[in-house]
Amino acid sequence: MKKIFIILFIFLFSSISFAADIKVEMLNKSADGKIMVYSEDISRIDVGDTITWVPTTKGHNVEFLAGPDGWEIPKKSKMNAEYSYTFKIPGIYFYQCTPHKVMGMIALVVVGDDTSNKEAISKVKVFAKGKKKLPELLNQLK
Repeated sequence: MKKIFIILFIFLFSSISFAADIKVEMLNKSADGKIMVYSEDISRIDVGDTITWVPTTKGHNVEFLAGPDGWEIPKKSKMNAEYSYTFKIPGIYFYQCTPHKVMGMIALVVVGDDTSNKEAISKVKVFAKGKKKLPELLNQLK
């Protein structure tokens, strides 16, 4: 009986999954020399996971531009402040650093491996270097 209880206990608790907390840095310069970037161009996470954006220098923020249907765009983050967001709806989310959008400081979050709103994201108005970078990022998605 004790063995059955132990097996049942292991089975029940091994199937529980915990949400992850991912860190994305806001950088003036990446290790490979790119300027004004997030440490990840594309973050792939599960529903319920949280991303925390961490400024490594002053002058950065997070401003969401688009996401999946049924999602409300949150207010942009404060400048120079750590910002966390928990993703509850599957799909692609598109965000930028407001003061550096013309320099192509944009990125995507793919939640639940759902890319069904890829075409809608491709139609978001972007500026300067972002016009080239957004299609490149979208082409990396399946």
